[in-house]
Amino acid sequence: MTVAKGVLKRLSAGVCGLLLLTFVQGCASAYEKSVGGNPSREYSRIFFSDRNTVTKAVNEALRSFVKDEATNPAMGIYVTKYKDNTALRNSLDSVGGGDAYIEAKYRLRLSLAEGKFNGLASVRVSVLKEQLVLRDVLEGARPLETDGVDEQTLLYRIGRLIAMEQRRDRMLESKGVDGSLLDGL
Repeated sequence: MTVAKGVLKRLSAGVCGLLLLTFVQGCASAYEKSVGGNPSREYSRIFFSDRNTVTKAVNEALRSFVKDEATNPAMGIYVTKYKDNTALRNSLDSVGGGDAYIEAKYRLRLSLAEGKFNGLASVRVSVLKEQLVLRDVLEGARPLETDGVDEQTLLYRIGRLIAMEQRRDRMLESKGVDGSLLDGL
């Protein structure tokens, strides 16, 4: 009987500890969400192409953005400068009845990683959008969770540019023309 009580005591202490751990973790994630801990999500896609073609497509896709000093194409890291989108945020959120923003800006971080997938050359492109909003001067800028549309659109655009480049290379190869001669045109 005393052995059963000891086992029961240890079991109930373990269950209480597990419940306490779950409660603390839930509170921590709620706190992190309320102060804007890390609302960003990284979107990525694997492209079956060589590094040069993907780099060319990324540069073309980011042509409308100003690149930051932290950009290092040799390492496969692209960072854009913050782009103001206060008017867009205020027009979108006015439909939902949210507060107006004093300032809203975002920037994109892209990273390229080479690899092999089933023996084929591949490059993984990851996109992270950092959105900052300022609702009150005293509050300061806070990160805002993104819906992922811009990131998915950028990945789609990079994929289409790679497909167009590969199609061009196949056409030139079938005609017997060296494609490297036309790259500067």
